[in-house]
Formats: sequence, C-alpha cells, structure tokens
Amino acid sequence: MSQGIKDFLDEKVGLYNRPNFIELDPISIPHRFTKKQDIEIAGFFAAILAWGQRKTILNKCNELLGCMDNSPHDFMVNHTDGDLKAVLGFKHRTFNDIDALYFIHFLSWFYRHQDSLEKAFLIGQTGAIDSMESMLIQFQRHFFSLEDAPGRTKKHISSPATRSACKRINMYLRWMVRQDEQGVDFGIWKQISPAQLICPCDLHVDRVGRKLGLITRKQTDWGTAVELTQVLRSFDPLDPVKYDFALFGLGVEEKF
Repeated sequence: MSQGIKDFLDEKVGLYNRPNFIELDPISIPHRFTKKQDIEIAGFFAAILAWGQRKTILNKCNELLGCMDNSPHDFMVNHTDGDLKAVLGFKHRTFNDIDALYFIHFLSWFYRHQDSLEKAFLIGQTGAIDSMESMLIQFQRHFFSLEDAPGRTKKHISSPATRSACKRINMYLRWMVRQDEQGVDFGIWKQISPAQLICPCDLHVDRVGRKLGLITRKQTDWGTAVELTQVLRSFDPLDPVKYDFALFGLGVEEKF
C-alpha cells in the first residue's frame, strides 16, 4: 500500500482524533462517567444501540441509563425486581425491553462475580495478533450462556461465527482498549492489546476503504473487517485501529 495513502490517513487521524469528535458520537455516553465499571456498562449499551441517527442513539442511551438512575454499575449489583419496571416499554429499533432486561440480567450476574467486563472478552484470548475472532466468538457464547437467554436477543451481539463484521463490538473494544493523549478512547482495559483490535467496519468506513483500495472483497463481513485491519496494520502495527477516526471522518464529515 502506498506511502501516500498512509500519509493522507495519518493527517486525517490527527484531524478527527480530537475531543470535539466526542460530542455528537455515541462515545459521549460513557464519557459522562468516571468510575471504570460505569464507563464499561454505559459504553457497552451505547455501542449496542449505535444504530441509526446519532441524535436518536444518544437520546435512547440517555433514556436507558436514566432507567438505571444514571448509576449503571450500582444498578447492576443492587437493583430490586421492582427497579426493573423502569425498563419496561424501552425500545430502540429492534432492541426492546426483553433485550434490555436480559442484558441487565447478564451484567448483574457478571458483576457480582467479576470487577471488569474485560474479563468476559478474555475467555478466547490467546495473545496472538489474530486472537480477536476467538475472543468475540467466546464472548458471545458466554454472554448468552445463562439458561433463560431469549432467542430473539442473540441477534444484538454479533459473532464472527456467523461471518458478521461485528462493527459495534469492535467499536466498543476500540473505546475500551485504545489509549493515546487525545482523550477520545478510554484505554482502561490493559489485557487486550491495541494491536489485536479489528477496525469497526460500518457503511462509511467500508465505502472509504473501498475508494482508497484498502478493501477488495465484494461483501462486507468478518473477512472484510480483517482484510481492512491487515492493511491498516501495515501502516501502524501497534495501533492499526486509530485509522478508524480517519476513515469514519472522511465518510461522515467529508462525504469522501
């Protein structure tokens, strides 16, 4: 891949990896919090609900967190059955109160046993650069391992096992794992390397990636996300997913 494209994308990373990126992006939701577990939970819901118009996404995230008294970790470990009534009637696109209640059920169970959601992603961790496929497959299986997991809810956690590009989960992992001086991503998870991350491949990133010749596959699936990330690793082996800022910014802000 040409040095010219790398230099172009490096310039765009510098332009879009800035705090003013946060305001209108779903990452603004976890930025409301300072406690590690609150950031994890708010970020998880924000990533899962990141579907549709950004203004609507932010409103729906705030609505759901409001049902948890804007203290998501405390809600997970201390709520009563009566507190769950606040969630009834919640809906965003195809994510409804049945889904929200199972997510809360799993997170409540999980945080009573573990101190960080990172541990749920480490089940498939091998330490190899290409661990992410097994990590996401094992996370999805673990997330739906409780016996009363509704079948309808499983579509809201993607897995490479179904060849999904897993855009929202990869975006969430970028938020939690990447760390630099710009302060957009949180970098609060230390047992997953930024080098292992896979670039979130949404419509904008996919379109720009194809225009720049970074993607050759006809479809958009897990293999496409891996192909794109492998090219980005040739630009920066240690932090390939920083280029998500450039590709997304080019697609959304510049209509590239």
